[in-house]
Amino acid sequence: MSITLNTLKTGDAKDGAGNEFLAFTLGSEEYGIDILKVQEIRGYEAVTRIANAPEFIKGVINLRGIIIPVVDMRIKFNLGTPVYDQFTVVIILNIGGRIMGMVVDSVSDVTTLTPDQVKPAPEMGSAFNSDYMIGLGTIDERMLILVDIDKLMSSNEMGLIEKLAA
Repeated sequence: MSITLNTLKTGDAKDGAGNEFLAFTLGSEEYGIDILKVQEIRGYEAVTRIANAPEFIKGVINLRGIIIPVVDMRIKFNLGTPVYDQFTVVIILNIGGRIMGMVVDSVSDVTTLTPDQVKPAPEMGSAFNSDYMIGLGTIDERMLILVDIDKLMSSNEMGLIEKLAA
């Protein structure tokens, strides 16, 4: 299963109406990342493990001739032991021209949030580094933890890509 999201990107400048986020779940929480960073969504498939890689780097996959690293976000965020089932997906990201995969429990939808629906991230101490949070998106009773995927994937601890030029 593979879904290419190019069609979702058309009309992304809707008179400043808001930003689009791909909503995904990790455990019981719902997260969101900028849809423009998403290249495609694929079903989870076995990865080739790399010796001495950090635990959260599951390994690599061959994506149409390109070898890409795959990060398991459940392990990265210390959310318990991951379970890989029919809902588990790999979100293929394009960050600063570097392609990488991100394993999540499931993907739900693409949500448009207006600036007034995004609240600043609360200070969480050392439990979760809020440097990687854009804020909290609220839609009625639903809350999305909005992740700055550029910052997260280019952080020193990930070691996947060089720091992006600001």
